[in-house]
Amino acid sequence: MNQPLAYIHPQAKIAQNVVVEPFTTIDKDVEIGEGTWIGPNVTIMAGARIGKNCKIFPGAVIAAMPQDLKFAGEKTTVHIGDNTVIRECVTVNRGTVDRLRTVVGANCLLMAYVHVAHDCVIGDNCVLANAVQLAGHVEIGDHAIIGGTSAVHQFVKVGPHAMISGGSLVRKDVPPFVKAGREPLTYAGINSIGLRRRGYSDQKISEIQQLYRLLFLGGMNNNDALDKIELELAPSPERDEVVNFVRNSGRGIIKGYSRGGNGAD
Repeated sequence: MNQPLAYIHPQAKIAQNVVVEPFTTIDKDVEIGEGTWIGPNVTIMAGARIGKNCKIFPGAVIAAMPQDLKFAGEKTTVHIGDNTVIRECVTVNRGTVDRLRTVVGANCLLMAYVHVAHDCVIGDNCVLANAVQLAGHVEIGDHAIIGGTSAVHQFVKVGPHAMISGGSLVRKDVPPFVKAGREPLTYAGINSIGLRRRGYSDQKISEIQQLYRLLFLGGMNNNDALDKIELELAPSPERDEVVNFVRNSGRGIIKGYSRGGNGAD
């Protein structure tokens, strides 16, 4: 860890086997867990909490002040989970008084030029492809994948196991287990390949498909569709997760399938 060409503040708490490459700056009030590699020309500012076995590539900036004019200098943090990879020139900003922290979960991959704004919460096992831009207060569920150059509006929520096409403008909430694409962003079927890779049975995937047929293809408004789902489909963790997500959506969910695509795959 002793790299004479890096600057490490004496108050930073860094595990013994962390590797810090040349020309990196690590400020005070920083914690870095065992086995993490910090590449050259990385800037880690006060408030960073980085887990074990992470990899942070050149040009990344972790825990910079939030780009929020309401920020008044309150003490806030960034939390990076274990085994997460942060590629070149990624920026992850600290929280504000709203949540006091920005969170990136464990086992995530943030590809080059991703921006994670203040107060975002990203779950575990997520992939944000190159140049994805998250505005403030965004929530991303576990195992979600967001395609490159997508922009996510502030306060949007993306459910677990969702997959969003590259180049998307994500203005509305994206429910769990779905694929979303087109402009404006639209339901494009179930993320069945991803679900199979994660151990979901064909029967469970079929149940999720039936749920979204009722929600998006049944010709009903969301409230009526949710009532019908609860009446006709047996309770399950997946059913309840979708119902609760849609009922509690602050921005409203993406639009349903329309002609020009296959929404029932």
